[in-house]
Amino acid sequence: MTQIHLDRPRLLIVDDEKYIRDILADFLGMEGYQVRTAADGAAALNELQQAHYDLIISDLKMPRMGGIELLEAVGAAAPHALTVIMTGFGTVETAIDAMKRGAYDYILKPFKVEEVIHVVQRGLEKQRLSAENMRLREALSLYKVSEAISASLSLEQVLATVGDTALHELDADSVSTWLDDGEGGFFERQRLYATHLGAEQRERLGTFEPEAFVEHFSKDTMLLDPGTIAGRFFKRSPEEAVTSILAVPLRIKTRLIGWVCLTSFTRTRRFDEGQRKLLSIVAARAAAAVENARLYEDLRATFQQTIQGLAKAIDKMDRYTAGHSDRVALYSMVLAKRLQMGQDQVEIVRQSALMHDIGKIGCVMNLNKPGKLTQDEYEMFKKHPGYGKDILEPIKFLNPLIPGVYLHHERWDGRGYPLGLKGNDVPMMARIVSVADTYDAMTSDRAYRRALPHEVALNEIDRCSGTQFDPEVTNSWNEGIEEFREEQRAKGSEIPE
Repeated sequence: MTQIHLDRPRLLIVDDEKYIRDILADFLGMEGYQVRTAADGAAALNELQQAHYDLIISDLKMPRMGGIELLEAVGAAAPHALTVIMTGFGTVETAIDAMKRGAYDYILKPFKVEEVIHVVQRGLEKQRLSAENMRLREALSLYKVSEAISASLSLEQVLATVGDTALHELDADSVSTWLDDGEGGFFERQRLYATHLGAEQRERLGTFEPEAFVEHFSKDTMLLDPGTIAGRFFKRSPEEAVTSILAVPLRIKTRLIGWVCLTSFTRTRRFDEGQRKLLSIVAARAAAAVENARLYEDLRATFQQTIQGLAKAIDKMDRYTAGHSDRVALYSMVLAKRLQMGQDQVEIVRQSALMHDIGKIGCVMNLNKPGKLTQDEYEMFKKHPGYGKDILEPIKFLNPLIPGVYLHHERWDGRGYPLGLKGNDVPMMARIVSVADTYDAMTSDRAYRRALPHEVALNEIDRCSGTQFDPEVTNSWNEGIEEFREEQRAKGSEIPE
């Protein structure tokens, strides 16, 4: 298990008098702290950019950069560090002003070493309690995140939640999520970056070597490293130095299905054991959610293929209806977009249109015979929307498609079937499919007549606006179909003339 140990607090002593730096460094070092020194504020800032520090003890008056200027700069360079100001009796008011600007405390010169140690201990204890409170808040936040992950059946949503959590809750510069490809390999499914990293910086962050992670997780349960061995996990090494890397596996029982890898390129930001535990909790939930989402997608794909096969079977009952369902689905999608429906709703409309005639499987008759249907045949034909509803109803995730399948023969004036709904009581999905279905029926060859020209079909739909069709849908259709036909002509696709 590779991990980093930062048990001993790190202190930075800043004073232009060497003997004061040395005295404090010696005594505080004997207390068990890791201590570094700097001769002035500018040198201290350089130290803060190179490494993490928990507490800074700074003199007030120094050349190049004094304590007040350093205090203001610390907020950006080391926002989690506490600053203690040292000052003489004559500048107590300035020291108090420094506390108003964010300093934790002040020490009067000449000082007693015991007093300095007491201030340091009290400050570090305050910092420990603050960190513990932050961890509790993070734990609560991540618990809610893990619950949200577990409740989702969308692979995209699961991965987005994991990535967003890693970036914002765990303060990573980049997060990379890998999944197995089902053939023994792994691929990077998602890589996200902190907003402060520009496009050029992102290009310099290298590419990972999946085999190195697979080998590591075959022997270890996680990876937590200060950057000392990070290089072995990159195929193309990053141009920026890796400060810390944290990776946890996604497992189903003992099977590795992927991993989540967090990287920090910020010199003062290293991942710790607490963050490793929190990410492991999220990863455990994410692994189960990824597996469930994949199974759900497979199940949906199987049903979609089955239903699409049935729709095509209807189209092939005779040569006149070949491709009808696909065309109605295409026209319905064009119309739904024209009506400014959301992407998800457009897809539901498309799928509903694809399956709108699925109920004809229950009509044991030739629906495209020459001549008019008898009254009995027409009554049988009118049952196909209900049969379609019966076919889709037991399949829960296809239930949103039912309004278009069941009600696409309803009319705006209430004279349609099977329910005789009127106006806005007819679902928008059904109103869309109705126009698309009618247009394709008119512009396609049938056993009892030849295909009508596009302009004739368009005029007929326009004539029936307000009676058979919703006027709003009709207007959108008239505008949208012409644009669509222009696009199809440009592609060289076949369109009704």
